[in-house]
Amino acid sequence: MTAAVRTKGIERPARSRYALVGSGWRSTAYLRLARLLPEVFEATGVVTRRAESGERVEREYGVPTHRSVDELLAADRPDFVVLSVPWPVTPVLTRDLVAAGVPVLAETPPAPDLDGMRALWADVGAAGLVQVAEQYAFMPLHAARLALTREGLIGTPGSVHVSSTHLYHVVAMMRAFLDVGREPTTAVSRTFTAPLVDPITPEGWTHDAAEKPARTILSTIDFGAGRSGLYDFTDNQWWNPVRPDHLTVRGSTGEIHDEAVVRMLDPVTPVASRIERAVTGIGMDYQGVDLTHLPFEGRLVFRNRFQGAGLSDDEIGTAELLARTGAWAREEGPAPYPLADGMHDHHVGLAIEESARSGQPVPTGEKPWARA
Repeated sequence: MTAAVRTKGIERPARSRYALVGSGWRSTAYLRLARLLPEVFEATGVVTRRAESGERVEREYGVPTHRSVDELLAADRPDFVVLSVPWPVTPVLTRDLVAAGVPVLAETPPAPDLDGMRALWADVGAAGLVQVAEQYAFMPLHAARLALTREGLIGTPGSVHVSSTHLYHVVAMMRAFLDVGREPTTAVSRTFTAPLVDPITPEGWTHDAAEKPARTILSTIDFGAGRSGLYDFTDNQWWNPVRPDHLTVRGSTGEIHDEAVVRMLDPVTPVASRIERAVTGIGMDYQGVDLTHLPFEGRLVFRNRFQGAGLSDDEIGTAELLARTGAWAREEGPAPYPLADGMHDHHVGLAIEESARSGQPVPTGEKPWARA
């Protein structure tokens, strides 16, 4: 078994070695984590189609690059390979790597549409070698909320309202909080358009104060047995600072809304508390800005295993995903988010969009991966 390490008093996950196919924006996130946390992560190589892209990666990150997957695997066989490539290419490379017996972490949903998912599942589903890159449940605040929900603090969870990211990411979070499997669902969606400023995009600040039409999709998702989700997403909400993310999970004896928690302490005593955030680098603290942990009522509900690297919440979630994928690939831990879950959640996401287009309820039914 690969040994964990301790750095500055924090027990790090055991070291994981991964290679990458693709050199775009998301790939650089994995390369950056390997550079910041070399005792935890090693990027063994990157496949790029163009030599100039490879030269850039080698220059900026010191990682060897290759022009083909065969060349990559011949040079150094990693614990697993991260696929960060366009949707049409993901199923092709997934099949190739599974045929070679290599564990895969697919950065995007594994296939663009339902037909593609059926075909991919028929080819690789039984192998058990594919995970999907879903990091949201491992982000600090979500992880803290999940810990409190799973310990029964708010009773039996019945509904989740997510206004944050989009489609399959949201469905994955809803299922985690509601503790539901891959049962059939029904999505009922509506779209609304209203004026909204759009001050920042992935390219940077727009310096544009003009209001423009922005579409919002509201969708109710029936998970069965009285459990439901409310999907609430506005165009470019990932980047728009005037549309911050929110999450509410309601249980039989209380609810969690963002950082606020309300619950019944006893049959006649409702109490309100908050999930707090402990950060270094404030005031006369010279350790550098870094999240250390999240406490609730004086007890720990989340600890950052990667503190000292100055990671954002998304990077912490991605680091946790990588560490868990490495443990799974080495047969030292459970699967963090297997292909069957990725397919199910993407299918529900497709139903949300289809209902938004048609204005009609869209059931998903049971698919081949449901009982995996």
